[in-house]
Amino acid sequence: MRPRIVRSGGNREWQECQVSGISCHTGGVIRDVVAVVGRQAAVFELGLVCQVFGLDRSEDGLPSYDFAVCAPRPGMVPTTSGFAIEVRHGLDRTRTADLVIVPAWGDEPPLPEGVAEALRAAVARGAMLLSVCTGAFALAEAGLLDGRRAATHWQFAPRLARRYPRVRVDPGALYVEDGPIVTSAGASAGIDACLHVVRREFGAATANALARRMVVPPHRSGDQAQYVEAPVPAAGEGYGLAELLDWMQAHLDRPLTVEALAARALMSPRTFARRFKDVTGTTPHRWLLDQRLRLAEQLLETTDLPVDAVAARTGLGSPDTLRHHFAARRGITPTDHRRAFRAD
Repeated sequence: MRPRIVRSGGNREWQECQVSGISCHTGGVIRDVVAVVGRQAAVFELGLVCQVFGLDRSEDGLPSYDFAVCAPRPGMVPTTSGFAIEVRHGLDRTRTADLVIVPAWGDEPPLPEGVAEALRAAVARGAMLLSVCTGAFALAEAGLLDGRRAATHWQFAPRLARRYPRVRVDPGALYVEDGPIVTSAGASAGIDACLHVVRREFGAATANALARRMVVPPHRSGDQAQYVEAPVPAAGEGYGLAELLDWMQAHLDRPLTVEALAARALMSPRTFARRFKDVTGTTPHRWLLDQRLRLAEQLLETTDLPVDAVAARTGLGSPDTLRHHFAARRGITPTDHRRAFRAD
């Protein structure tokens, strides 16, 4: 069953996927990107947004954007790091944006005049919104997260939930996509969310190439934990698993069980599962599923392989299994994903 359009605006269409009940964008391409800062600008979060959308990487074959930073009051805006930046655009710059981004937001409510109206107007005409870290507070204050799942930095998740009880806060997620809004946790999770948007718009190959250019991991799923209890493994553990991870990625078409992987790593299954999560922040099963779905995306976008061949090559087995996991994780069928990236 093809998705049902629930919101459209300009050249953009948002569709509610009947399988999973979430929304996904399939029409139009993001070209005009605007970041909104408040009374103060968060240097790191704004900087990572600029790295993804503000640099012209067209010579590397990557998409370029019409990027701008705007503020309620243009001019010199202080930063959280003790210096000021010049912001040349006011909130009217959001009126043509395909994507409006709110980096970390340090201001207490109420929002500066015009911010809530600009954000609501962007959603109403079909633009996409993305928040990084405490930027979710600005979206919540504007009423845009009511009834939606949302992520923020784990340290501020309880405050977001208390202040805005209608928001379904996910305190552990790296990022959450709910309809036309993507919210992310703090710091580097903002990069993951930005790459997620690039992947949605231009495909896995483009997002992976951009990640390599930025020297960051190509893909972390939104439901991966924000932090792990043992982020630095004991000497030798991380290196040994790094080699195994490379091997696993090269043999996704094989039936890779925990028992077989543990034997290859010279560990018991229980020790292997524990150390795997220490290093990657997730379970072997979930890591494999993420890698297989990412490979499936690439094959659907860049080859004419039938769905059953894609399922076999990725180790997902049958077309039904591929469709099930693809719909659950991506909110769209494999066939519709391929069609969306070949629409041009």
